[in-house]
Amino acid sequence: MLELWGLIMGMTISEKILAAHSGRDRVCPGELVIANVDVALGNDITAPIAIREFEQTGVKNVFDRDKIVLVPDHFTPNKDIASAEQCKILRDFAKKYGITHYFEIGEVGIEHVLLPEQGIVLPGEIIIGADSHTCTYGALGAFSTGVGSTDLAAAMIGGKAWFRVPESIKFIYTGKLKKWVSGKDLILYTIGKIGVDGALYKSMEFTGPALKYVDMAGRFSMANMAIEAGAKNGIFIPDGITEEYVSVRAKKRYTFYDSDSDASYSDVIKINTDIIDLQVACPNLPENTKPVGELKDVELDQVVIGSCTNGRIEDLRVAAGIMKGQKVAKYLRCIIIPGSQKVYLNALDEGLIEVFIKAGAVVSAPTCGPCLGGHMGILASGEKALATTNRNFIGRMGHPKSKVYLSGPAVAAASAVKGKIISPEEILK
Repeated sequence: MLELWGLIMGMTISEKILAAHSGRDRVCPGELVIANVDVALGNDITAPIAIREFEQTGVKNVFDRDKIVLVPDHFTPNKDIASAEQCKILRDFAKKYGITHYFEIGEVGIEHVLLPEQGIVLPGEIIIGADSHTCTYGALGAFSTGVGSTDLAAAMIGGKAWFRVPESIKFIYTGKLKKWVSGKDLILYTIGKIGVDGALYKSMEFTGPALKYVDMAGRFSMANMAIEAGAKNGIFIPDGITEEYVSVRAKKRYTFYDSDSDASYSDVIKINTDIIDLQVACPNLPENTKPVGELKDVELDQVVIGSCTNGRIEDLRVAAGIMKGQKVAKYLRCIIIPGSQKVYLNALDEGLIEVFIKAGAVVSAPTCGPCLGGHMGILASGEKALATTNRNFIGRMGHPKSKVYLSGPAVAAASAVKGKIISPEEILK
């Protein structure tokens, strides 16, 4: 047990959630615990493996049909026979066991946009998903992390998962935000500061007065990309912004946890947001970040606005506000991907879809699609793309000789109009 001069130290928010779900009064970093999970998530790539392992055990039922979520979102609408077969495995399993939260075409969304929107994931919960960006839900004050497909199978059987309690790094953001700067820019700047392994198997705890200027969409972006710094999870202390978001969506009780003032951290990193400009992550790592003003004459072939990082209605509003009355640059492909059917409908009601189409962009059904090089925007050799997605590894969006840059929706929209990476000010001045 963690002690200092004979006194028991406090716990972080992540430690408190793990303790509560493992039936213990306290846990400390390095301990192995077996915890109850509130949500077990799988998609059309990872869930078929989990389902195969589940069926091989011979068990007769899932632990709780209300706590398993299946979302075929990566290669959907089905791009080929193989992806259709993958989705059929999910559909058949959902039918067989009466899975409550199964989302098919017509009501599907990108999983990490869809689940918070539907009130399926809530503060204080433990959520595991066979997808690395499951850490998104830490924006709500949940302990949320990605696992392997076999761990998902075990959870579908017994409702539990094992964890090594992570150490925590506390990030304190102070100051205000410059115009157009969003949560995406804060997390890109942070990853640029600590590196892609700077939080390896640690909990990134986001705090500080500057976060009152970051809406839930921005917080989802930040928690989503904690994995790009190697973190086990990213997490926010719930506040009034959290409450406003979840209170109208939650269909069950939830708990707000906080970190104790004497909790122990492996590091405390202070970041002044006053100095953070719009960020771009250059090939081929999310840590290779630069202010947009330092990039000169990077000609683009494609711009993608969407994904589990930036496919929410707030993101589309920013993009449409910049693209209204403008035209997408000649020979550039601009792909807009709403994160869910609800986001799509809201964008339609607000006239955003019309803005995008009149500008010369194409609007896709909700899908992960191009983010992982799946479909709906694969890059050819030598092509350059700017995307609001979360990864820009070699070959991430297509040919290994293509290049991917990452940004928030403001820079992406402006760059789609100009045909090269620029700041929105250059379009709107």
